[in-house]
Amino acid sequence: MKDKSTIIANAKQTILAESKAISQMAELVDINFENAINCIYNSKGRVIITGIGKSANIATKIVATFNSTGTPAVFMHAADAIHGDLGNVLEDDVVICISKSGNTPEIKVLLPLIKNYGNKVIAITGNVDSFLGTNADFVLNTYVEKEACPNNLAPTTSTTAQLVMGDALAVCLLDLKGFTSKDFAKYHPGGALGKRLYLRVSDLIKNNELPKVDKNDSIAKVIVEISEKRLGVTAVIQNDTIVGIITDGDIRRMLTKTTQIENFTAKDIMGKNPKTIHSDAMAIEALEALENDSITQILAVDDNNNYAGVVHLHDLIKEGIF
Repeated sequence: MKDKSTIIANAKQTILAESKAISQMAELVDINFENAINCIYNSKGRVIITGIGKSANIATKIVATFNSTGTPAVFMHAADAIHGDLGNVLEDDVVICISKSGNTPEIKVLLPLIKNYGNKVIAITGNVDSFLGTNADFVLNTYVEKEACPNNLAPTTSTTAQLVMGDALAVCLLDLKGFTSKDFAKYHPGGALGKRLYLRVSDLIKNNELPKVDKNDSIAKVIVEISEKRLGVTAVIQNDTIVGIITDGDIRRMLTKTTQIENFTAKDIMGKNPKTIHSDAMAIEALEALENDSITQILAVDDNNNYAGVVHLHDLIKEGIF
């Protein structure tokens, strides 16, 4: 059994080997890459991405990245393509073939068929002199000196290189298209990622209570309001305007100094000029405000600066934003 020091050393060696290979791959990017990008960008069809073995697994990830960044893409397994799935390829589609060797039997059968249909083919291969490399319209070189596998057999560094090339394609395409965070939100409506891009303060506060007291209300009433509304805070209002804020922490600090609270009112312990946020602001902005001031609640206001509600850190946690 390997000792811990050997395990850690192997892990570091793998990471360093792959990072070195990716760094060197940057030098292989040439005019073929630019022409491939323009081909995809100007195409009226989709991008069909195909491969076999581990390259097929990488293809599915690149397809997912393309689709989520505004470039319609479809995965087609190279083996299935020559047994009927070639019907997925439409007239205006661009085909990306991924293969480390570029000489697999399936690719040798598939490539001429695609070329006969008149579709442009982009090769992602570690062997530019291969069948795939010499017959594709554009060749993206993902050559790596060796795999991270100690036997130089298991696809490791080579598949990482393919993945990085796919990311480079996706990023360049989204940049050309002017793909924005709003576009990203359109394709990612679910999960925490999407919520960071579309969820607003108004969405967070709509189901919350609206705790508020007058500045002349008694401390007893303040305590009841905070307890009943269950947000650990209340706004202090005068003439429909927020003039202060009282948290359960303010109550505790007051009680450590005195228990004679009969003559105290809200204005005696409230924090003046509390931080607020517009109800139309993004939820992520509310999180940033809470983090910047090391607080757990912030008051929301509307266009007229009227009190609209409370955003609590728990709201952000519940939505997966924090």
